[in-house]
Formats: sequence, structure tokens, C-alpha cells
Amino acid sequence: MQTITPFLWFDNNLEEALAFYTSIFKDSEILNVNRAGPDGPLFMATFRLNGQTLMGLNGGPMYKFTEALSMFVSVETQDEVDHLWDSLSAGGELQQCGWLKDKFGLSWQIVPTALGELMGDPDPARSQRVMQAILKMVKIDIQALRDAHAGG
Repeated sequence: MQTITPFLWFDNNLEEALAFYTSIFKDSEILNVNRAGPDGPLFMATFRLNGQTLMGLNGGPMYKFTEALSMFVSVETQDEVDHLWDSLSAGGELQQCGWLKDKFGLSWQIVPTALGELMGDPDPARSQRVMQAILKMVKIDIQALRDAHAGG
């Protein structure tokens, strides 16, 4: 049972965010919605993205997302990197080293598991080459990391 659930404050666009996120991630669904009255606007929702439960609030413009909180998504393949990167960054802002902000201002890190494996190489020269390669990237390119690791 998940006992810690991220709770995200949206600027009155939670309904749009729910549709956006659940269209991108596998194993995603809207679990519960609370409206301000029977025909009122969406107030709060619980939803699942790729098996992770989150909550959202239509809180208004008082608080904004910052990079101090990001959603870290581990993926296995370049196709997964490309899909999530292209989908989440639509209307958002690209950042360095696999980070992006989506159109709602929420920060995401799309990180292939290969990065940790390659950076964890006991040979410091190999792991340093991987580090130097990622510092030049916006969206992470797994093959380029492997090439750097190999010395190419």
C-alpha cells in the first residue's frame, strides 16, 4: 500500500491536467473526483499514472510549481524516453540533463535506467565520460551515453 502520495496544486486547470497526464502514461486512470457542488467545477482528484497514485487540487494562482519538486520517471528504452519527453514537453519548457517543465509548470525528469548503470561503472574514466556527455544533453540519448562510456 502506498502511504505517501504526492499532492499537486494546480491553477484551476486540474481537469485539463488529468486528461493530459492520463493520455500519456500507461496504467493510468482517474480514481476519484470531488466537485464544488453537483454541477460545480472540479475541486480535487485522485489519479494514477503508471501505477503511482497522486492527488491534485484546483487551488488557484497563489502557488506555483518549482524545480524544487520534480517527477522522476525511470524508463528502459529510448522509445520510452522519446514518447514521454515529446508528450510532456508539448507546450512546456525544455531543460538540461533530461529535465523538462510541462505546460502546467510541473518539472519532470525522464531518465533511462542505463544512465545509473553507466555512471556507476567502477572505472572513473568511463563514468566521467558519461557525466560529461549528459551535461551536453537536453533529452537523454541512451546510445550517446553508451558511446561515451565506451570511449567514443
